[in-house]
Amino acid sequence: MEKRSKRHHTPSPSDSDSAEETRAKDIKERDEFAKRLRKRDEEKVKKVSESSSKRSYEEAAKRLKLEAEDRDKILPKLRIQSRRKYLQKRKDDKVIELEDDIADDEYLFDESILTEREKREREHKKTLLQLAKEHEKARELENVQRYHMPQDLGKGEKGEYIEVDENEKLPNSEQRKWEQEQIKSAFFKFGAKDAKAQDEYELLLDEQIDFIQALQLEGNQEKKDEEKISEYQKARLTIEETKKSLPVFPFRDALIEAIRNYQILIVEGETGSGKTTQIPQYLHEAGFTDDGKKIGCTQPRRVAAMSVAARVAQEMNVKLGNEVGYSIRFEDCTSDRTVIKYMTDGTLHREFLSEPDLASYSVMIIDEAHERTLHTDILFGLVKDITRFRPDLKLLISSATLDAEKFSTFFDDAPIFRIPGRRFPVNIYYTKAPEADYIDACVVTVLQIHATQPLGDILVFLTGQEEIETCVEMLQERTKRIGKKLKELIILPVYANLPTDMQAKIFEPTPEGARKVVLATNIAETSLTIDNIIYVIDPGFAKQNNFNSKTGMESLMVVPISKASANQRAGRAGRVAAGKCFRLYTAWAYKHELEDNTVPEIQRINLGNAVLTLKALGINDLIHFDFLDPPPHETLVLALEQLYALGALNHHGELTKAGRRMAEFPTDPMLAKMLLASEKYKCSEEIVSIAAMLSVNSSVFYRPKDKIIHADTARKNFFHRHGDHLTIMNVYNQWADSDYSVQWCYENFIQYRSMKRARDVREQLVGLMERVEIDMVSSISDDTNIRKAITAGYFYHIAKFSKGGHYKTVKHNQTVMIHPNSALFEELPRWVIYHELVFTSKEFMRQVTEIESKWLLEVAPHYYKSKELEDSTNKKMPKTVGKSANNF
Repeated sequence: MEKRSKRHHTPSPSDSDSAEETRAKDIKERDEFAKRLRKRDEEKVKKVSESSSKRSYEEAAKRLKLEAEDRDKILPKLRIQSRRKYLQKRKDDKVIELEDDIADDEYLFDESILTEREKREREHKKTLLQLAKEHEKARELENVQRYHMPQDLGKGEKGEYIEVDENEKLPNSEQRKWEQEQIKSAFFKFGAKDAKAQDEYELLLDEQIDFIQALQLEGNQEKKDEEKISEYQKARLTIEETKKSLPVFPFRDALIEAIRNYQILIVEGETGSGKTTQIPQYLHEAGFTDDGKKIGCTQPRRVAAMSVAARVAQEMNVKLGNEVGYSIRFEDCTSDRTVIKYMTDGTLHREFLSEPDLASYSVMIIDEAHERTLHTDILFGLVKDITRFRPDLKLLISSATLDAEKFSTFFDDAPIFRIPGRRFPVNIYYTKAPEADYIDACVVTVLQIHATQPLGDILVFLTGQEEIETCVEMLQERTKRIGKKLKELIILPVYANLPTDMQAKIFEPTPEGARKVVLATNIAETSLTIDNIIYVIDPGFAKQNNFNSKTGMESLMVVPISKASANQRAGRAGRVAAGKCFRLYTAWAYKHELEDNTVPEIQRINLGNAVLTLKALGINDLIHFDFLDPPPHETLVLALEQLYALGALNHHGELTKAGRRMAEFPTDPMLAKMLLASEKYKCSEEIVSIAAMLSVNSSVFYRPKDKIIHADTARKNFFHRHGDHLTIMNVYNQWADSDYSVQWCYENFIQYRSMKRARDVREQLVGLMERVEIDMVSSISDDTNIRKAITAGYFYHIAKFSKGGHYKTVKHNQTVMIHPNSALFEELPRWVIYHELVFTSKEFMRQVTEIESKWLLEVAPHYYKSKELEDSTNKKMPKTVGKSANNF
């Protein structure tokens, strides 16, 4: 009986009391922490000008110090260069002086009156002049005709052998050279620039696709309205004229009147009608910012928030970051003067934490609402709630497709304001039969359009970076094969990982007589408007994030688009003239195989971060939260379970102090937990570096095709025997030791822009660590603590090496593989932790680190039981197994 009573121990009242005390203490600490955060935020707001001047003073002092150091380094070199230039100039001056001296002497004094000594002096001067000239000729001859060792070469004429040109002597020249080569390859131009339009020639394309015109999207203006607006005339349109030509302009007064009369307004108008750029300006001009409040506008994508803010700043003739600014994750370009603020919807979520009633805003515009991202869907519920107790806050829900009625119903039957959007008709063509390879079909269609259709730019929708790069290569190769008979074709890719300056190239005007083809992800479907697009090629696919609540796994999969997306893509062609949309699928497939609308993101992805944010905002009843489309019950429960396991929620489902601190980080809850765990394991410096590198982990290393072996060798030099998290930490630390050198990145085949971004992210994370009261300490000598801190955050992501020679996840028993790029690809340790699973040909674990199974009982005893973590390979066979000789 004693044994049984020990095994089935019932909790005593004293146990429940102590648990209740612990909970009450934790909630008290959480509330005190939140108060301290609010107080610090308020102080920061009050002293914004003072702190900025202090910061600028520190920046100036830092620049002066760097300038002094640079001067000390450069002055000796400059002196030598200056001396050499002076000697060269002095030599030339002396030759001219000697010539003048002889000429004067001969003009003034006849030879007959000179003494013998004076005659000798004159001859001597002439000989010197002759030798100087002959010497110069000999040097010129030598430079042109002879090979010199590189170090002996002067700066010669064209045709001389130069080992290192002057540009290569500048700092970071190799990196710059490499970047220029990359940019050139990204913006490939081909064809004769002076080719006459529609010349008579035979074009031999390997294959062609037959298209059938099925329908036409009507436009507001017939083709005759846009008769022959030349490229030159378009370029001459001023910003003011462009603003007036937008479809939204005639409705300006009616729109402002409607906003004044109604608190919530649904604005429906196609992308490109000017909603995003013009409405905030109209509201600013109408006096909605006069009382010191701001106009906010959310965007689902980072690139859109940045590019739109830059455009509006240009239109208002102000510097970006002053009156017009943007705020995105890990990047804030605003000031205390900002009155129009563009931001991602995730950034607005974070603002709710410090300002739950959005008191500093007079108008909030939720833009691109039809995209139905996770953050947008949650924002609907939050802003709907705020409008009920803040009648002075105006709310605009801006949508491009026919979801307007649904939004109107959700927002208590709010009125709909429609802006007619498409100015020109669009002809839609389908293929006669399904295409087997849509990338190849895209290339063929681009060349078909380029060869047979009038001038006008082409927009191609592809699913991701790899497809875009493949398509670029195929187009380059085929245009080379065709030769110079075609006009110039400028190939421009655009995807999220592309550097910002290269993304901006798609907005530059097309040179006269040339054609631009933009290869884009579905970012160009709604968020960006590219001028002069006449032709659209739509293969009918997009990448979609899907979360499996049973296995707890996310996968990015290529899926067919919806009819709403297909129509949105087609509409991109009717902006500047009558356009054509070529769909690389059949009309039957459009009618019968495509869904009407895309499944909202909230119903197909992991809700961990969203639930944590809502809990931090004080919304505890998530089941009854006012969602436009409620998420699946299982996904919501799984997110709550995960947050409970991470210690962000207590057993009552209330936010703990740890959870409140985790909510301050704009990251996945597991990454936030890892950052908090670094406090316990005294390794916050290293963990912050790892977290920053994980934010750019897909684009740290590069492998140029002509130097693959060198690149792989350089990568292996960073490998750490315990895994990838420590490998990327090595990369960051060595880069920091090289004083953040560009040259170092070039030599080690590392992308400088990614590292620069990681440094920016790290700086912001350090600021957030200080904000949540964690001291920055280092434990570089002990990698065990670093790995324990990673395990504390990612104990969900554990895999164990099984007898079959492959890894299986511990909880779901799913077969997974180590990614070939991993430092542990050939090591195969017994227990590993991974950052993410990527499904390509197999389920691969990315960013893998070796751990010890006993750590799991230390960091997550509530989640793992010792029985799950036993190593069966180390156990001996029990004596009872097997038959003895007596049994036979």
